[in-house]
Amino acid sequence: MSPKTIIHPSILLLGVVFAWLPAPCAAQQTVAETIEATKVEYVIGPSDVLEIAVWNNTLISRTVPVRPDGKISIPVLNDVQAAGLTPMQLQAMLSSGLAGYIQTPEVSVIVREVHSFKVSVIGQVKTPGRYELTSRATVLDALALAGGLTEYADRGHLVIMRKAGSTTRFIPFAYDRVTPSYGSKGQENLYLQPEDIIMVR
Repeated sequence: MSPKTIIHPSILLLGVVFAWLPAPCAAQQTVAETIEATKVEYVIGPSDVLEIAVWNNTLISRTVPVRPDGKISIPVLNDVQAAGLTPMQLQAMLSSGLAGYIQTPEVSVIVREVHSFKVSVIGQVKTPGRYELTSRATVLDALALAGGLTEYADRGHLVIMRKAGSTTRFIPFAYDRVTPSYGSKGQENLYLQPEDIIMVR
């Protein structure tokens, strides 16, 4: 993975956030510990670079970036929504759209460059910042990119802020109880999602 570090401007607000953030109760810990790190197909995001290949059609086949509005530009179809879809879903959408112009179109979608997977690590870590990831990563992976915890960090009460539609979830994470085996009494090393924020007290 190739991190790109940008110092996160919200680090000054960390104290305020933790001032009102309630301490995780046992029920919250259970929720965090029972989130399985299952294999999830990649979801395309803004700034990703896609290769669209249409069999025997060099006019439409091309490599395109996903614009900030989440769309890509394709001849004949013009603007097509790509962000929020998996490559297979986009492939099916393009095949359906091109069917009116090409007989039995064979379309493939390949993610050539990943730029939309960004997470932030703030608080008591050695290098707080915003990191661009090129592959799936866990909480420990992100903390390693941030240089690890400082000696003043509260290892038992980290929090992951995760957007869920119009709301934000606060997922407790106990760094000092991470274990490799799911279902034990320890803390599962959770997989991160784009735009997650790890707050370390």
